Amino acid sequence: MLAAQSGDSHAFSQLVEIYQRRVYGLAVHLTGNPEDAHDLAQEALIRAYRYIGSFRLESDFGTWLHRITVNTWLNMKRKGRNVVVESLDEDWNDSAKASREVAATTGDPLEAFESAEFKAMVRQALQHLSEEHRTVLVLREIYDYSYEEIATATDTSLGTVKSRINRAKAQMRSVLTSIAGQFGVLLPEKTTQRR
Repeated sequence: MLAAQSGDSHAFSQLVEIYQRRVYGLAVHLTGNPEDAHDLAQEALIRAYRYIGSFRLESDFGTWLHRITVNTWLNMKRKGRNVVVESLDEDWNDSAKASREVAATTGDPLEAFESAEFKAMVRQALQHLSEEHRTVLVLREIYDYSYEEIATATDTSLGTVKSRINRAKAQMRSVLTSIAGQFGVLLPEKTTQRR
């Protein structure tokens, strides 16, 4: 870490190798598609390289990178860079877009299909949330950040984080119920909530 902060590009490259999947994963959840996620992750890592000298070693480097990623995404949205989301309803006869799926030789195919279908519904529902709500929900539910870590990553107060998470969960439930109804799936009435 200290070598990277002192300008050693090889040391920073090693940090990128360790953290790039986490940054890209967060970027996919925020943007909703791989192309924009790639652009976002790349821009976030460039900013991290540019500002690594300001990292104070008071928090986890991964948390700091996530904060940069979130801020970069919010800035991109404010500047009007549109995020393109592929529709599942499009005509997929274009062979350049279509990819071939290979059947798995292990596991329960129906269970795998249902899991993939549910993940698709969650991804679609996330795109209906505001940037702020999507960000806090992804950090809390997917990356298991504490409320305090989310407040630090988003540069907001603890009360704001808790409020946004509650609103995001309520909105997510509503959107998921609607999407599930379109798929002919009934969701459980109530799920247990973490504190």
